[in-house]
Amino acid sequence: MYQHILLPTDGSELSTRAVRAGIRLAKSLGGRVTALHTTQEFYPSQMLTDGIIERARDYEKQTKEEAVRVLGAVEEAAREAGVACNALHRANNRPWEEIIKVATEEGCDLISMASHGRSGVSALLLGSETAKVLTHSKIPVLVYR
Repeated sequence: MYQHILLPTDGSELSTRAVRAGIRLAKSLGGRVTALHTTQEFYPSQMLTDGIIERARDYEKQTKEEAVRVLGAVEEAAREAGVACNALHRANNRPWEEIIKVATEEGCDLISMASHGRSGVSALLLGSETAKVLTHSKIPVLVYR
């Protein structure tokens, strides 16, 4: 059945529960997982030239630290379950596109993800990344509620 499951995560509580469920599924199927954390790209809109480089470095450092924290938790959970795990961090302002792209590039045969990461007004304004993955993915998607 499914041997390689992509586990997109934003580090939220629901996303963490979905990751753990995906790891359990991979273990029961004798499969492996790839964890993916996406962050927004840095765009220096109206900054002064001198401040752009410093701000870009600060932003890159911050997003890398966040990715290490979020993906480290997935790697640890997979290790404890005895499931092989590859962890990736990518920058893209459209996480749903990156999720589908990585699933395709990595040869994943299932995407397992939380039903949503954001709530309230931000979810309404930004839309659901999960809904976009469901709409556009040719790879099966398992949604964890």
